[in-house]
Amino acid sequence: MPQLPDDLNAVAVRTWCSLALEALGRERAEIDAINVYPIADGDTGTNLYLTVESAAAAVEAVFAAHETGATAPATADAVRAMAHGALIGARGNSGTILAQLLRGMAGVLADGGDAAHLRLALTRAADAARRAVAHPVEGTVLTVAAAAAESAAGEEPDLCTVVHAAYAGALAALAKTPEQLAVLGRAGVVDAGGRGLVAVLGALVETVTGQAPVRGPRTGPGRTPAPVDGGSVVGLPVGGTPVESGGPAGEGPLDCPEDGGAGPAFEVIYLLEARDEQVARLRTRLDALGDSLVVVGGDGLWHVHVHVDDAGAAVEAGVEAGRPYRIRITHFATESGHDLRVQAEPTQRAVVVVVPGDGLAGLCTEAGATTVIARPGEPPASGELVDAIRRAHAREVVLLPNDAALRHTAAAAAEQARTEGVRVALVPTRAAVQGIAALAVHEPDRGFDEDVVAMTAAAGATRYAELAVAERQSWTMAGICQAGDILGLIDGDVAVIGADVPATARTVLDRMLAAGGELVTLVLGEDVPDALADALEEHVREGYLAVDTVVYRGGHQRAPLLIGVE
Repeated sequence: MPQLPDDLNAVAVRTWCSLALEALGRERAEIDAINVYPIADGDTGTNLYLTVESAAAAVEAVFAAHETGATAPATADAVRAMAHGALIGARGNSGTILAQLLRGMAGVLADGGDAAHLRLALTRAADAARRAVAHPVEGTVLTVAAAAAESAAGEEPDLCTVVHAAYAGALAALAKTPEQLAVLGRAGVVDAGGRGLVAVLGALVETVTGQAPVRGPRTGPGRTPAPVDGGSVVGLPVGGTPVESGGPAGEGPLDCPEDGGAGPAFEVIYLLEARDEQVARLRTRLDALGDSLVVVGGDGLWHVHVHVDDAGAAVEAGVEAGRPYRIRITHFATESGHDLRVQAEPTQRAVVVVVPGDGLAGLCTEAGATTVIARPGEPPASGELVDAIRRAHAREVVLLPNDAALRHTAAAAAEQARTEGVRVALVPTRAAVQGIAALAVHEPDRGFDEDVVAMTAAAGATRYAELAVAERQSWTMAGICQAGDILGLIDGDVAVIGADVPATARTVLDRMLAAGGELVTLVLGEDVPDALADALEEHVREGYLAVDTVVYRGGHQRAPLLIGVE
C-alpha cells in the first residue's frame, strides 16, 4: 500500500492531479449531460477534464526534469506548475474558474502543505475565483468552492480532517444549487461546474487518505438532487430523464437574465501577456461587450474568457491590452447543436499542424492547414489537438505534431477523433521543417493513403537541426558545454558547441550538407536579424552550387534558428 502523505508535498500534488484527471474522465459524460448553465452546450465535464489534463501534464514535466536526481521536485515547483498548466490549458467558463482556484491554492501551498496551509489555500482560492468573475451569483461552482473553504476553516490541524470537511461542505453546497439558481431548479439538476469541483476535491481526499469518498446512490425519478451517505450527486430532472447535451437553454454564465434568453453568440477565449494595469482596463471594456467575463492569472500572463456577439471586438480589446494568443472562438449555435442547419458539410481532407511560432502559423494557414501554436514551454495538450481536428471540419485529417515529445499526445488526440468518426493519419514529424516539407507535397485530390505516404516520405527525407542556448554546464554528445554556449542540435542530438549563432549555424549547415541535399530551409526566430539569413544563404550558395535556400520568419519560437535539409 502506498505511503500516505503527511502534507501536500510534490508527490502528493502529482497524485492529486492524476486522480482528479481519472475522476473527471469517469464523470465527464455525466457532467456534460447536466450542463444547463451557463450555456446548455454539454461541455462542462469535457472542459474541466481538459483543464486538469493540462495541469497534470505540467506537473509531470517538472518530475521528468528531476528523473536523474535523487530527490523529488520542491513542493513549490509542483504546485506552481499545476497552476500554470491549468491556466494555459483552461477551457470554458468552469475550466477558467478552476484554473483560478488552483492558482489561489498554489500561492499558499508553495509555502507549506500542512493542514493550516491547506485551510488557508482553500479560502484564498475561493476568494480569488470570485474576484475573477465579473458578476458572480450563487448556485455555481463559486458557491461550492466557498462552502468547501468555510467547512474546512474551523477544523483541527489534521490534514485528513480538513480534506474530509472541505469535501463534505462542497457536497452539501452542491445539493443546494438548484434552490439558488432558477435554471437548475427548473431542470432538476445540480450545477455542472460545482459537481466537477466536487470530483476534484474527492480526488484530494483519496490522495490524503488513500480511500476515495463513498459514492452514494444516484438521484432517481421525481427526486431532487441530494447527496446520500456522503456520496456523489447526480442531477436528474424531476420527470426522471437525464438532461442531454444541448438540452434546455440556460442563462449566460454568472450574470445572465433569469428569463433564459438566448444570450451572446460567441465564446471567446485567449491567453494574454499584459501588465496588470492594462488588464484592469480590459476587464471594463469586455464587460461592456458581453457577459460571462472571467479573467484569471497574474504575473504578466492571463487567461481571458467572455461571451460576446462581436468576437472580433473582444480579440481587438486583447490586442490593445497586450499580446493575445491561443485564441479560440466558439459559435454556440454550431457547437451546441442548437441550429445544425448553419453547419457546412465537412470537407474531404484537411491537415492539422503544430507550429512553434506565429510566423509559421501564418505560412501553414495560407497553405490551407489548421494550425496549433506550441509556445515555448507550453506544449499543446491532446484536447487542444482534438479541438483543432474538429475545427478542420473534414472527413479525413493528416496530423503533423512536428515534435518528438508530442508523439503520445498526438496519438491520443488522433484516437479520440477516430471515435468521433474522423479518419486520422498521424505522420510522426519531429520538427517544424519536416512538417513544412510534408505540407508542401500534400495533395487533397489524390487518395488518402497515397497522400499520407507522400507526406511521410517528404518528412522522412528532411534532416532537421536547431540552435539553442545552453542554460547550464552539462555533458553533451559534442563534449562539455558551458552556460551561454550556442548548441547546434542535428536530428535531436547536440553536434556542435559554438560561441555565437552565425558561426555555429555555418558549422551545422556544413555537417548536414556533407551528406548531400537539394534544398535548405531556414526558419528565423523573432529576434534574429535578416542579416543572418543573408549570410547563411551566401554561405550555401558559395559552397554548394546545386543547393537552393528558402527563408521563413517563425516569430516567437523557442529556438533562434531552425534548419531543414532535404
